[in-house]
Amino acid sequence: MTATFTKKNYMILITGVILIGLGYFLMMGGGSDDPNVFNPAIFDSQRITVAPIVCLLGFAAVLISIMWKDKSAVTKETKK
Repeated sequence: MTATFTKKNYMILITGVILIGLGYFLMMGGGSDDPNVFNPAIFDSQRITVAPIVCLLGFAAVLISIMWKDKSAVTKETKK
């Protein structure tokens, strides 16, 4: 019986989770201490474009880690 997740799956999964966390960290900030004062930093390109792309890459990595199957494991199963 083979393991469902290999070491490579876990490494890709951890990378994806780190990317998601980094993306959410990049979205932080840009607020104002005074609610009557508008801070245009909330619409910075880091928060509008970079952070969502990093989050999407993280979610894609998590999906890939779940779907990844080593070719060596596939050939071992077919030989049985």
